[in-house]
Amino acid sequence: MIITTTETVPNKEIVEILGLVRGSTVRAKNIGHDIFAGFKNIVGGEIEEYTKLQAQSREQALQRMIKEAEGLGADAIVNIRMTTSMIMQGASELMTYGTAVKFA
Repeated sequence: MIITTTETVPNKEIVEILGLVRGSTVRAKNIGHDIFAGFKNIVGGEIEEYTKLQAQSREQALQRMIKEAEGLGADAIVNIRMTTSMIMQGASELMTYGTAVKFA
C-alpha cells in the first residue's frame, strides 16, 4: 500500500477514486505521565511520555486508515492528512484521513 501526502504518485496512473478513508484514536493522559510531565514543566525539556503517547496514537490511526483502504481494495492512499482535537479535558482524538485510489 502506497501512502503519500501528495495528490499523485510518480509513474502511476490513478484510474479510480474509491473514496475517503480515515482512522482515528482517542487517548487520555494518565496520572503517572502527568506527574513526570509536571516535573519536566518545571525544569524544561521534552516530555518523553507524551511524545511516546502521540507516536503510538499516530501509528494506530494510520493503521486503522490503511485497514479501511485495504477493505476497499485500494492500491494507495493519496493526499493524507493528520489532525488532532480535544475531546474533553485530558483526552484528545488523533485522526488520519486520505483518498483511497486504484492504479491502472
